[in-house]
Amino acid sequence: MPHYRPMTDLATHDVTNQPPPLVDYNLFSTDRALVDAVRREGNEEAVQKASAYGAVLGTSEILQAGDDANRYPPEFMPFDRYGQRIDEVRFHPSYHQLMALGMAHGQQSVAWTTPSAGHVTHAALEFLLHQVDAGVCCPLSMTYAVVPALRHNPQLAALWEPKLLSGHYDPAFVPVERKTGATMGMAMTEKQGGSDVRANSTRAEPIDGKDGCYELVGHKWFCSAPMSDAFLTLAYAPKGLTCFFVPRWTPDGARNRLFIQRLKDKLGNKANASAEIEYHGAWAQRVGEEGHGVRTIIEMVHHTRLDTTVGAASLMRRALVEALHHATHRRVFQKALIDQPVMQNVLADLAIESQAATLLAMRLARAFDESASDPDAGAFARLAVAVGKYWLNKRVSPLIFEAMEVHGGVGYVEETPMPRLYREAPLNSIWEGSGNVIALDALRTAVKTPDSLVVLMDELDRARGGDKRFDAALDRLGNRLAKGMPEESQARRLVEDMAVLLEGSLMVQFAPAAAADGFCASRLGGDWGQSFGTLPGGLDMAAIIDHAHP
Repeated sequence: MPHYRPMTDLATHDVTNQPPPLVDYNLFSTDRALVDAVRREGNEEAVQKASAYGAVLGTSEILQAGDDANRYPPEFMPFDRYGQRIDEVRFHPSYHQLMALGMAHGQQSVAWTTPSAGHVTHAALEFLLHQVDAGVCCPLSMTYAVVPALRHNPQLAALWEPKLLSGHYDPAFVPVERKTGATMGMAMTEKQGGSDVRANSTRAEPIDGKDGCYELVGHKWFCSAPMSDAFLTLAYAPKGLTCFFVPRWTPDGARNRLFIQRLKDKLGNKANASAEIEYHGAWAQRVGEEGHGVRTIIEMVHHTRLDTTVGAASLMRRALVEALHHATHRRVFQKALIDQPVMQNVLADLAIESQAATLLAMRLARAFDESASDPDAGAFARLAVAVGKYWLNKRVSPLIFEAMEVHGGVGYVEETPMPRLYREAPLNSIWEGSGNVIALDALRTAVKTPDSLVVLMDELDRARGGDKRFDAALDRLGNRLAKGMPEESQARRLVEDMAVLLEGSLMVQFAPAAAADGFCASRLGGDWGQSFGTLPGGLDMAAIIDHAHP
């Protein structure tokens, strides 16, 4: 009689043709474009700090913490168990773990405590942590960015800077005098105004007998990181829109009258709490002169815009690495995905985009370092950071979508990081000025500060002669500008052209020949389709991919 094998003995779940987990690798040292950029724009000390951070962030434990911080979002606690109003936000332990790691490595402080290349070092650290979790980068970025604005009130700066730059994460909700470290938030946006902060309705009344102290009354539609120890905010004082410092505790040790109304239920950035708040006679101190609020707080915004640019480049890198890893280990039609010609075109295209973004982000960081002593660098940073923020954040969403598609169906599953990266991608384009606001800001900067346009064109001219396609594109931009600045409706196009040429100049000068050739052929030479994976033939795609591979 024939022998029949019982069905219960048949294997039903042998796992084959699946990649191993992408964990326990150094996020920095495996990124050759980033290593070269940090060494070139910064120094060896910056490389060493970033390498140490990248080694920790790439461990399976910390990568899992990034996932957990988003999977278990913060919870608003308006009252304690006894019915007392407390207005606190409770976080998953993974959030605190990542915050402590970031502050211990100086992500929020190194720009102000390192003698040279501080902003490049900060940008490199930001680039690395943003790949693990973008949410914790919000309070760290604002704590970094507040320093130049806070210095408009020397007494406040003397008290708070040591806490902000201490390197210690202290989540305790107590007055700053009792803390080993502190974090900062920001609350500018109101529901009737959005980016038009001059439409704000929050009012500030001076407190009699207390110079520089006010009471605030109003509602803020978005308060970033409401668990922070203090906030910069805008309100109308008697002489006009003014910048104020609002701590969570008043000088006499009482909870300030700042009340959280609700946490925002956002598309992404789940680990970070964003809130609506109200000031009910909140105690505040003026920062800068009355009526000069925008001028004062824009110094903080200028620095957070650097981080929104770096963040976009960071998300591109994480998505690219995940796609390369998957394609290396997944086989289709008897070949590894990464060896399939059409997939090579996609991956090479993504690698070019990611590398160009990385180079631009780190070049901007150097301009911030040089701004302290070089007016030309300051003018370049003022214009170029708007250009970079606009463009990189227009490119990051389609890049992540394409990297998700490389994975096939599993890329759409929440167990992978791809959906989280995709949800995160639009945020930095909206935060600190959405696309139209940033494009118009760049246009107005070029008009009102002609030196900024001169130094930007000088920057582009450094790459002249390196590639004929770049030279032709640069000539087209120069000819267009010679006819005068465009009208507002054309602001996006101008910024796009500037951004692609900035990337192109860096690629021509510093990228490997294959990647520079691919960039110029596609982005500047016009031989490119309407989506990623449409690079022209004749490029060394294997070399481009190999250089990007972790």
